[in-house]
Amino acid sequence: MLCSIALTFFALSLPFFAPENLFTLTSSRLQIPTDVLFNRLLSIRPNQTLTQSDAALRHKFVNLESRLLYLQFGPDVLASCPFCFSEEPKTYLYYALPSIAAPHLLNLVVLSLATSATIAGKEAARWRTSAAVAAAVAAGLDIYITSTYNYGANARATRLSELDLFFWSSRVLRLLALAVLDLGIAALIYVSVTNRLFASPPDPASRVEAVTRQVLATKSRLSAVGIVKNTSLRDEDLRARTAAYWMHEGHVMREVMEQREVVEGVNDALANRINIQEISRDAETYALNMLPRLVPETTVG
Repeated sequence: MLCSIALTFFALSLPFFAPENLFTLTSSRLQIPTDVLFNRLLSIRPNQTLTQSDAALRHKFVNLESRLLYLQFGPDVLASCPFCFSEEPKTYLYYALPSIAAPHLLNLVVLSLATSATIAGKEAARWRTSAAVAAAVAAGLDIYITSTYNYGANARATRLSELDLFFWSSRVLRLLALAVLDLGIAALIYVSVTNRLFASPPDPASRVEAVTRQVLATKSRLSAVGIVKNTSLRDEDLRARTAAYWMHEGHVMREVMEQREVVEGVNDALANRINIQEISRDAETYALNMLPRLVPETTVG
């Protein structure tokens, strides 16, 4: 989920999805007369017709202050705000806050779902608080940078290349920051769930419970084997079949072992490929570990 959202943010940060900038679109400087700017825009519009947004911007571009705010808040805010005036720049900030906070809120919802214990499990939930704090810090920093931006610095720019296109650059940085945040949280969740990092050993009670379950399961299997063995030994027909099987098996194996090729293969293995002493030592070690050692009784005299 987080990787998909991160890729979406990366894609949206591409210039193709960015709102158009009238000054870069028409290669115009900031101080260009309004009629000249929109005549240039009209010449490149389909059917040489201005859009409703173009008409609203043309009405707003009556002074340099509006153009500076355009570079800070973008075309949608400047064209759509019904109560904003260039004499009160803060009104544009108030109108722009929902659009600035929207991707942060969406990302916070996604992070909450991705770190939910119900959806993603207990290991992912350990990063829930960290993800929420990081998302809140990113949103607060974004709003702070936008609100404290010195939009008046562009007034001294006499060429297009000297303009600081704050709205477009901040939009790209906002989306990239959210994508990096999502990828970072996704990486932390991955290494936690797979126990590559941040793995915590189970508590003693859980370990004792797991060992107890294994011992009980082994005991149940041994009991079942004992029941089957007792049943086969007590039944005359089964006991006869078992004896006949082993007699037949011994007869077949004797015939096999008497064949010349088998004898030569066994002799070759014993002489060249198998270390009998090492096998005997391993068997003795295994037997001593499996069977209790007989401790001689001490007499009290």
